[in-house]
Amino acid sequence: MITTIRSCINDFSHLFFPHNCLGCSSDAIEHRQILCAKCFTQLPETGFFQHADNKTEKIFYGRIALQQAGSMYYFTKDSLIQKLIFELKYRGNKTAGSLLGSITGQAIKKSMRFENVDLVIPLPLNPAKEKKRGYNQAAIIAESIASEIQKPLLVDAAYRTVFTQTQTHKGRISRWQNMEGVFAVKDLSAVTGKHILLVDDVLTTGATLESCARCLIQVPGTQISIATVAYTI
Repeated sequence: MITTIRSCINDFSHLFFPHNCLGCSSDAIEHRQILCAKCFTQLPETGFFQHADNKTEKIFYGRIALQQAGSMYYFTKDSLIQKLIFELKYRGNKTAGSLLGSITGQAIKKSMRFENVDLVIPLPLNPAKEKKRGYNQAAIIAESIASEIQKPLLVDAAYRTVFTQTQTHKGRISRWQNMEGVFAVKDLSAVTGKHILLVDDVLTTGATLESCARCLIQVPGTQISIATVAYTI
């Protein structure tokens, strides 16, 4: 009886407050979901977390010593992954970030390659952008990853020391030059001797992640691994 009443309430609510899949616009989803089962299964997984020497790790070869690295999905223009990340970054859809973080965290946990991680740190966002947006999208993702792998989340371990312009329209060399000396560690004692999982949304050239990782790895005994939701093809 209770189940029937609950179903009727859900149907009534859905009639006046339609809730659609972000991928195909189907309304055959629960209120708390953002993707239907079909769209969810079609997300382009990379499989990187399961294997050493994957493409994410290779981006950083010869540039910084990482323990492990991986990305959950391939990122292409006009793809569903791009849409989900856009929802998170520019439309205030934190649910999209939590979902992507949870899926990424589950893959990390399943891989067994990141078992020695001590804590999770999101890539710091430019303070002006964070104030305007109201949150750091990497922190939303990192929170769910930390929950899945059951490791502490340290949001303010590092910070940006200078304002940098957006990297979106810059070339590969310009991205590196733009990120030199941008980060600093806020609390040395919190990261000393720790294996840190540094988290961001999308990996393109790796310039921003490398700059932050270089800053953190200078702390005695610190090791760095990297996880991103997406890898740009």
